Amino acid sequence: MNFLPSALEIIVGILLLFGGGELFVAGSSALALLLGIPQIVIGLTVVSLGTSTPELFVSLISTIRDGDAIAVSNVVGSNIFNVLVVLGLSALVVPLRVKSRLVRRDVPLLLGVSLAVWGMASGGRLTWQAGLALLVGTAMNLVWEIRTASEHPDQEGDFDEGDRATPVVASIKLAGGLALLVLGSQVLVKGATAAAIGLGVTETVIGLTIVAAGTSMPELVTSLVAAYRGKADLAIGNVVGSNLLNQLVILGLCGAVSGEGLLVDPVVISRDLPIMVLTTLALLPILWTRGLVTRLEGGILVGLYGLYLADQLLSETLTSAQDEFRFVVLVLVVPLVMVLLVWQMLRWRLQRSA
Repeated sequence: MNFLPSALEIIVGILLLFGGGELFVAGSSALALLLGIPQIVIGLTVVSLGTSTPELFVSLISTIRDGDAIAVSNVVGSNIFNVLVVLGLSALVVPLRVKSRLVRRDVPLLLGVSLAVWGMASGGRLTWQAGLALLVGTAMNLVWEIRTASEHPDQEGDFDEGDRATPVVASIKLAGGLALLVLGSQVLVKGATAAAIGLGVTETVIGLTIVAAGTSMPELVTSLVAAYRGKADLAIGNVVGSNLLNQLVILGLCGAVSGEGLLVDPVVISRDLPIMVLTTLALLPILWTRGLVTRLEGGILVGLYGLYLADQLLSETLTSAQDEFRFVVLVLVVPLVMVLLVWQMLRWRLQRSA
């Protein structure tokens, strides 16, 4: 198989995504200034909704074409990618200072939604009733976000004069950035999926890895650009908000239009949904430590995603070695990560009491 066309599509897609990410961050910062809304709320709503558009498009089309495996695994894989890679790489660029509302409100809410989705899907099918319930949760969350936007006056900052723009310019930047993000993600997914199919990878694994990573490129690029420009609120809020909307909006819509409900692969139920919940749970101690997501914690997150990809690869190639690999991860890697996180938390508490 000739992989050159696929490689070119991947490169073009990445370039489009970087240009779109820069425009989208600039437009969202200007919008926050014009509306007088804290950047973290913009990140949790406008930015996350915009960057989740590729996931929405891919999953809805897959549902309409009876590709339930891609629709569900795309959302689950994207959420895992967002926490481990998007947040991890953003923290490696610059340590991200955490706002208190994330710890008290948004991350616990995300954890609750993730547990609810796992429970809804545990029977092997996400019903249309469950989809409607998720859409109702979407409306309730948006109303809550808007009503609480002015309750945190200490979280208004992180703007500079370069962020200011007229409403027309801000709208053009947002629309242009979003268009480039959607176009770039579609080009990237097309090239990456063609390459993966040529290698004989299953549809579920494609959804969990190639498609999930491709449709999460807008979140990755937007958060990286935001972190580089010192917009930590946008970088973190984008990850948390996107993961919320991926489950509430995308799974909700796909479930609602699916008729008989979305079929969920048993492997996703037993392996990937629990991993999604665990990665969300891991956010709490990370966000508690010193009010920062440090470079060490970012490196841990990216490393864990590497192990997740290795497990996916072994499931398709060397299934005989998969059990040994998981045993090593469970016995060595998991305890080491837990020790590092507990040490970070204890160190933070000692510094606060000093």
